[in-house]
Amino acid sequence: MRTRIAIASSALLALVFSLLAFALPAQAETGFHVNNGRLYDANGNEFIMRGVSHPHAWYAGETGSFAEIKSFGANTVRVVLSSGHRWTRNDTADVANVISLCRANRLICVLEVHDTTGYGDEGAAATLDQAVDYWISIQSAMQGQEDYVILNIGNEPFGNNASVNANWASATSSAIDRLRDAGFDHTIMVDAPNWGQDWSFTMRDNAQAVFNSDPDRNTVFSVHMYGVFDTAAEVNSYLNSFRSRNLPIVVGEFGHNHSDGDPDENTIMSTTRSLGIGWIGWSYSGNGGGVEYLDMVQNFNPANVTDWGRRIFTGTDGLSQTSREASVYGGGPDPSPSPTDPTTPPTGGCTASYAVVGQWSSGFQAAVTVTAGDAPISGWQVTWTYANGQSISSSWSANVTSSGSRVTATNVNYNGSLAAGASTQFGFLGSWNGSNSVPSVSCAVR
Repeated sequence: MRTRIAIASSALLALVFSLLAFALPAQAETGFHVNNGRLYDANGNEFIMRGVSHPHAWYAGETGSFAEIKSFGANTVRVVLSSGHRWTRNDTADVANVISLCRANRLICVLEVHDTTGYGDEGAAATLDQAVDYWISIQSAMQGQEDYVILNIGNEPFGNNASVNANWASATSSAIDRLRDAGFDHTIMVDAPNWGQDWSFTMRDNAQAVFNSDPDRNTVFSVHMYGVFDTAAEVNSYLNSFRSRNLPIVVGEFGHNHSDGDPDENTIMSTTRSLGIGWIGWSYSGNGGGVEYLDMVQNFNPANVTDWGRRIFTGTDGLSQTSREASVYGGGPDPSPSPTDPTTPPTGGCTASYAVVGQWSSGFQAAVTVTAGDAPISGWQVTWTYANGQSISSSWSANVTSSGSRVTATNVNYNGSLAAGASTQFGFLGSWNGSNSVPSVSCAVR
């Protein structure tokens, strides 16, 4: 009898454990990961994308755009790449350089293959399977970058052809399986059909099955919101359908206008804020074909910000109000101050240090680290005076003003309160001529 009970008990325990193994989702062990419908970075902190798309595949020489996008407050840049099916292929070395630019500017890199756009409607479009071939071919550039890179398999990989779109779920699951089998541990982002807008609800209705098919349960869904989403009801209904089911969703592209209608960008931005959903605006510069109004700056010049750029950068629920840097970067830009960087003695309960992060002909990027003293502070002000005529063109994570050579920086609403010994950082872009010496800085509590 005891033997039979022991056997039965063992069998029961085995059944319980097998059921638990089936019911509990696997979690990615490295880098970004999804849990309960939300995205977390490698430190285990929730990350909400606030970003800008950059058309790198068509403007590969505009590498300064990464620093400029950061200067406007983005925490993410979605980078257009080409597999070579429709445009010039971005090779392994180029992808590695793009990732290094993202990291140097403390941006999370969402990399996407654009050649898949409109498959089923566009004869030249690549398949998702061909996009996976490309990712495998440049995999060496991606290895070890799971903390900083999200893999967006293919941009808008199906058009409006209903018979082709019926394969969206199976093709997407197959693409994810191939990437996992090849050893990709990154968070994977998948775009909706219907040119990304999912008006047929194909992605919405099949998202759970696709998510479950990922052995890492580390897939994020991306909807593109243009003319289909021209009312608050449509925006709210779609996003809440994912949030209510604890399925991860981001607005991977959106605009303020489009050839197919007038998107409700105000609701897109307010609803994503209230629901804690990420978004990436389209796009920094270089648009053509009649949608030039979607440029955020003209001719890749950060001094020529458009109305759409101002809406994204500094408007209500825009980058300046809602963007928070990924904790893998620690907040602010990515300086590595040397021991010789001047640091003020304790003054008014805080100290500050200044470091040049990067420098090029006539331009530079710098970072200032502010550290509270032995007691908490609720606000800070940092000042310095340039000795060589340097000037600041743009900044992030601080309110920076200049009067002649004297510069004053004060905290913004989210980084003024610091616990004793805690630090925060802000950064800026500037110009120099002849010399770019590091100034002495001082910090005072506000």
